[in-house]
Amino acid sequence: MNLIKNKMREGFTLVEILIVVVIIGILATIAIPAYFRYVERGYASDAKVQIKNIAQSAEIFYQEQQDWPADWQEMNAQGYLDIKTSTTKKWEFDCSWPDVEGGMLSGGTITATSLPDMPGGEGKSLTFNWEEGTYTGYGQKDQSQ
Repeated sequence: MNLIKNKMREGFTLVEILIVVVIIGILATIAIPAYFRYVERGYASDAKVQIKNIAQSAEIFYQEQQDWPADWQEMNAQGYLDIKTSTTKKWEFDCSWPDVEGGMLSGGTITATSLPDMPGGEGKSLTFNWEEGTYTGYGQKDQSQ
């Protein structure tokens, strides 16, 4: 009889299992959104790197040509810039060059908008403001689009 009682005490009760499941559920509701924000910042960092490359290449182009390029494709074709096809399948870049007055830049933006091949989804945009030197939009803390 003692042997039977000892065997029954070896397992977990239903209440103990339910408590563990509830705790795991609570942890998951906290961790999963944080993970997705982390992944979004990773996707946005790819666009951010390319925007920075476009901006730096455009400045070099301007210094050498005394004019802004028509678009980033012109810089790519002339060897000022090297954007891989895999990037252009995920992001579309739109450039609005700044005005140069007395050596100072005013206005101008470079915007990257995600395309259907981007794992984070289509239509997300990240914008670089030349004058302020800041990024806004997708993957940034403010998350404005």
